[in-house]
Amino acid sequence: MSVPLNILDLVSIREGATARSAIAESMSSAALADELGFKRLWFAEHHNTMGLAASATALLISQAASVTERIRVGSGGVMLPNHAPLMVAEQYGTLANIHGDRIDLGLGRAPGTDGMTAEALARSSAEPQDFAQNIYDLQGWFGERGQAHSTPIKSAVSAGTDVPIWVLGSTMNGASIAGQLGLPFSLASHFAPSQIDAAIKVYRDSFTTEAPTAQIDEPYVMAGINVMVADSDAEADRQFTSVQQMFADIGRGRSRGLQPPIDPAEIAAQGGANPMLEISAVGSPDRATAQMAEFVERTGADELITITYAFDPEVTRQSMTLLADAWF
Repeated sequence: MSVPLNILDLVSIREGATARSAIAESMSSAALADELGFKRLWFAEHHNTMGLAASATALLISQAASVTERIRVGSGGVMLPNHAPLMVAEQYGTLANIHGDRIDLGLGRAPGTDGMTAEALARSSAEPQDFAQNIYDLQGWFGERGQAHSTPIKSAVSAGTDVPIWVLGSTMNGASIAGQLGLPFSLASHFAPSQIDAAIKVYRDSFTTEAPTAQIDEPYVMAGINVMVADSDAEADRQFTSVQQMFADIGRGRSRGLQPPIDPAEIAAQGGANPMLEISAVGSPDRATAQMAEFVERTGADELITITYAFDPEVTRQSMTLLADAWF
């Protein structure tokens, strides 16, 4: 296949396990992803979610970069209104100085949590104009002079690192912002499938190289897809019930760790497939990669970012290996 594959890791915590073990398992998978030929490994930012240990993305990125050699490591993403842009510049500039030109900075406007927790994070403005100005300032801090465009404040640790910036989004509004800023767009189609086609069109139609923030010459889309690959379709369907239970818990406001797989018939009895998981590739290597290829054909995506939840970390690693063998 011609489209590069990436991994989005939310560092899921299995029921009965700990954040410590989840992080260790994540780092083991990072090393494997590097060996298998995946292009990027990104960590998401989530808060007040007992089943996920992906909160301090910069720390996870640094650890993952230290156990890998080739793969690009980054954020998918930093929820920018939760953070002071100068601190983001300093953190990601430090990462680039430690680990070289392998660091990506994906930025989103959502809180990555609930309203109460967003307040505890001292959430600032998420308005599009403020988001755009923050990105412009970040680019200044990452530039040769290490100075933001709206302030004389400088950052020595980020100066000259030129960390590439992506805009994350799940709606046409986010797509429009990415296009108007002239930046690559990472579409959260793995949990927000309803506006995929319209969002991609809006992004491409609104894309401009005239914005002061523009970093690329033409639109560039990465799209998310849930993936579970196993030796057989039936086994993949069974393992995928772990993520189906997770999304059912979200809908019920239930907080618990990632659950072991169950009989798919139980999911059907509980109401069937969650529409949020519509963009998924589940099955044997042949079936899963065929579904992924259809998604690439539909979207024209330049890259795919895959999301895999499994109760058993060995199942995750087997899925990664089978997918890499079939796709690369």
